[in-house]
Amino acid sequence: MMNETNIVLTEAVFYILLVLHKPLHGYGIMQETEIMTGGRLKLSAGTLYGALSSLLDKKWIVELPVEEGSRRKEYEITSLGKEVAKIELSRLEELVRNGNNIIKR
Repeated sequence: MMNETNIVLTEAVFYILLVLHKPLHGYGIMQETEIMTGGRLKLSAGTLYGALSSLLDKKWIVELPVEEGSRRKEYEITSLGKEVAKIELSRLEELVRNGNNIIKR
């Protein structure tokens, strides 16, 4: 089990983990994130590939085998990455609960 108190993800990283619950290549990740957020979050290539490198290092995602002759890399979330996403979701739910308790009194 991970130490939940140390997990705080950026919005971009959280969405990357969410969309990688199915295998996607970089451009697909950018498209799915933009669709999921109604166009509010548009990942730049620099942000995306920097995040992918970090997520690979942390073993939260894996790079899938590339078909021969293809340059398109696909990525997918790992079980560790799914655990991290669940921890972040719990943190965000707490944030919303506490905000609602104060703001919507």
